[in-house]
Amino acid sequence: MRQILILCFSMWMVLGSSVAAAELIMFEQKYCEYCDLWEDEVGGIYHKTPEGKRAPLRRVDIHETLPEDIAHIPTGRFTPTFVLIEGGVEIGRIRGYGGNDFFWGLLGQMLDKLPGTKAVDG
Repeated sequence: MRQILILCFSMWMVLGSSVAAAELIMFEQKYCEYCDLWEDEVGGIYHKTPEGKRAPLRRVDIHETLPEDIAHIPTGRFTPTFVLIEGGVEIGRIRGYGGNDFFWGLLGQMLDKLPGTKAVDG
């Protein structure tokens, strides 16, 4: 009986991590002009978009201790850096912010790589 419980728990852990929702990590820092520009142009609406619903935004300061669940993801030196993850695995990243079209286009390409995802109209 104990072995069955251990097996069930192990399967639950594997299946639970594989269906974890996608998340867009924004690595940022204070006094970052391009982070501020992204905030002005995209930040206020991101959570309302289909992309924002598929991959909610999580902000992380590169100078702070990284949360344990994403400590394995390299932050890089440049901000903003956007990293799309699902189940703790990096799907893709965008380094910098070159404007609305640049951001939405690259984000759409990354989201298309998610399993079971149809193209998101943006």
